[in-house]
Amino acid sequence: MLENIEKSDINLLVYLNGLGSEKYDGFWLFITNQLYWTPFFLLLLFLIYKKVGGKQTLYILLFVAVLIAFTDQTCNLFKHTFQRLRPCNNPDLKSVIRIVQVRNSYSFFSGHAANTMAVATFLFLVLKRQFKYLGFLFLWPLIFAYSRIYLGLHYPGDILTGYFFGALFGFLIYLVYKRLKPQYFPG
Repeated sequence: MLENIEKSDINLLVYLNGLGSEKYDGFWLFITNQLYWTPFFLLLLFLIYKKVGGKQTLYILLFVAVLIAFTDQTCNLFKHTFQRLRPCNNPDLKSVIRIVQVRNSYSFFSGHAANTMAVATFLFLVLKRQFKYLGFLFLWPLIFAYSRIYLGLHYPGDILTGYFFGALFGFLIYLVYKRLKPQYFPG
């Protein structure tokens, strides 16, 4: 069964990665770089500040920082435990996929997918009453994580597992936030 899952994962990678072309490589390299998302983060921070105020924004940022640190460390633990080669480093796939970027770390599971989904889930749960169309926030992890498949850095299974853990951790940190919020930041 595990072999069938791995084979399906590779087949889906080959298909999705194969949809790319040199014409769009620059775009996906731009998308995958976290630095280029800074204007989006600043806009999001500004909107949160305008809706909930300074103290509450700082409180939310504290939880986001803890969430990212926890998610990132969990991801690293999994990567070093499973030691799954990235597609770009897999000798069986080098001639089959488009390799746009190379990383030497391990693949399972995607930290980009986990972190973005964790933050999106947490922010959605915290702020859904303040923002009418906050569900659009989930486009961020979808676009960001697809860039990793496009570039040849992750298998779809790495992305889906990252999404699962990210959503789980985002929800769990939200429960802690909800429990502590009235105690430290009433109203």
